[in-house]
Amino acid sequence: MKKLADRLLHRFTNHETALHAGHHCSQGTDQGTSGLSHRKNHRMHSQGVHLHIHDRYVVMDNGILQVTLSNPGGIITGIKYNGIDNVLEVRNKETNRGYWDLHWNEPGGKGIFDVISGVTFRVIVETEEQVEISFLRTWDPSLEGKYIPLNIDKRFIMLCGSSGVYSYGIYEHLKEWPGFELGETRIAFKLRKDKFHYMAMADDRKRIMPFPDDLCKGRCQTLDYQEASLLTAPCDPRLQGEVDDKYQYSCENKDLRVHGWISFDPPVGFWQITPSNEFRSGGPLKQNLTSHVGPTTLAVFHSTHYAGKTMIPRFEHGEPWKKVYGPVFIYLNSTANGDDPLCLWDDAKIKMMAEVESWPYSFVASEEYPKSEERGTACGRLLIRDRFISNDLISAVGAYVGLAPPGDSGSWQIECKGYQFWAIADEAGYFSIGNVRPGEYNLYAWVPGFIGDYHSGTIVSVTSGCKIEMGDIVYEPPRDGPTLWEIGIPDRKASEFFIPDPDPTLVNRALVHHQDRFRQYGLWKRYTDLYPNDDLVYTVGVSDYRRDWFFAHVPRKKGDVHEGTTWQIRFKLEKNDQKATYKLRIAIASATLAELQIRVNDAEAIHPLFTTGLIGRDNSIARHGIHGVYMLYAVNIPGNRLVQGDNTIFLKQPRCNGPFQGIMYDYIRLEDPPC
Repeated sequence: MKKLADRLLHRFTNHETALHAGHHCSQGTDQGTSGLSHRKNHRMHSQGVHLHIHDRYVVMDNGILQVTLSNPGGIITGIKYNGIDNVLEVRNKETNRGYWDLHWNEPGGKGIFDVISGVTFRVIVETEEQVEISFLRTWDPSLEGKYIPLNIDKRFIMLCGSSGVYSYGIYEHLKEWPGFELGETRIAFKLRKDKFHYMAMADDRKRIMPFPDDLCKGRCQTLDYQEASLLTAPCDPRLQGEVDDKYQYSCENKDLRVHGWISFDPPVGFWQITPSNEFRSGGPLKQNLTSHVGPTTLAVFHSTHYAGKTMIPRFEHGEPWKKVYGPVFIYLNSTANGDDPLCLWDDAKIKMMAEVESWPYSFVASEEYPKSEERGTACGRLLIRDRFISNDLISAVGAYVGLAPPGDSGSWQIECKGYQFWAIADEAGYFSIGNVRPGEYNLYAWVPGFIGDYHSGTIVSVTSGCKIEMGDIVYEPPRDGPTLWEIGIPDRKASEFFIPDPDPTLVNRALVHHQDRFRQYGLWKRYTDLYPNDDLVYTVGVSDYRRDWFFAHVPRKKGDVHEGTTWQIRFKLEKNDQKATYKLRIAIASATLAELQIRVNDAEAIHPLFTTGLIGRDNSIARHGIHGVYMLYAVNIPGNRLVQGDNTIFLKQPRCNGPFQGIMYDYIRLEDPPC
């Protein structure tokens, strides 16, 4: 391993900026890859797609790449491409290279991890232009307690002239089957550690990554949780003293379209492309893992990360369910020796955009996946009525407007069983939600700059080929009176607040000076450093939330224990109506086993004016998420609790069994009584 690291150090001499996220390719984005693809495509069209079926394996081959799967398990054991016999980790067992998996439990039972292995192999389509194959695992009562009560049909598609392979899964629960809970399901790829060392998942988050050996005993120090490690003796000495943590590379669904790895010798890229979010749980803001040390690449369809147990769907006995996850595309690209291998990332982004434009795909064989002409569209305009801002209706610029299964206001955040379809409103508030699967939905929306959720309980029935004109829709955000003061920006995140520099001994250099600097490890500890004895005090009209409001309301560490903390908001009232009611609105971006108690002008009051009780299981503080599941609270403050002149609102977070219990605020506003 030391010799390999030395060779890589020499090989990467011309890529020293690779440790940081700001490398830009000086060549054309398609240079090298497009020419190679053209030559291979020409050769491919003369031979078509071939399917080779053996006793223990199935091979799909289109002349560009070969994909080998176990028969009948449907585990990807090998991908041959561009002179590399197998881009997957050949040192791993065949069941630990490329596979679908899930984590489930019987109601009230222990969790079970399951690498999904088929029991029946079928050929669905076999032509020169396309091969689609199926690996099916069926369930019956004899398997109760051993396997999740689902029929699972894993599908793989290879097209003529395509430098990759598609995969999707059909999950089905029959009503007579027992209930279960589903914690996670995904596709995982384990790549060769001797080849793939450069990871990219965004223009400003791409870098040379540690070897998996660097996370072994003797080369690292485990930090506050298992997934975070300080590299003390890495194979690549340039990584000495850095922190590695897979959660630093999490991403919101809306931005999670392409990620993967680059090999420099030979120059080859391996990319996971997700062209649609319709099948992912939790809507556009749900955060998921991407790629991390392994080298590992994931296509996560459903997980509880950044949401907790509220994100676990429970299926009851008597509840039929069917869902299609995917297709996603596994794309491989290459460039000529001498060209900059980092341009493979630019090519992967171009390919991703082409896949997004092609959605929904026309070549998927299953009837469970509706084609473009079988889907519907809903369009309209979202306007905002807030008479304390304007007497006129306000265009909902940049609003997220979506169709999701019927539920309550904001329920789309934790919706797991169905499909979601979202669009962003233009400057005039117009939106068009396209390619919607037939079904029954509610309309949901939220608007950056305004608190709360829009929700219409009216059923929107989408049928094949329909176009639904929804007209003008008016959202009235929660408000009783004019704003006396406000802290933050209502955008469902805490990123506008003060994000401290990390401990200089616990840095990920790729995140230094990064817009997502909140993803640095250990920032929760900085509260104790900044406020070792007394808690945060924010004075309205004097303080600036960008520097004076810590991004997370966390416990303070005292020796070996933690203690609850109480923040203060100090403000003046020029006049006070003792008989009126003031409204305090608190939007919470994330909470983890926390409680918010509110007291007014009496920090020692036995009973708080308001308490949330125990809330949240997001774990976003530990996982550098800056937001989780959004919550909005309205607190009535009787006028006789306030005084003319100086007042203080006390925000107490008393839960302190560990460092990660806390709250990230989105926005706080005090409203004058209504006129």
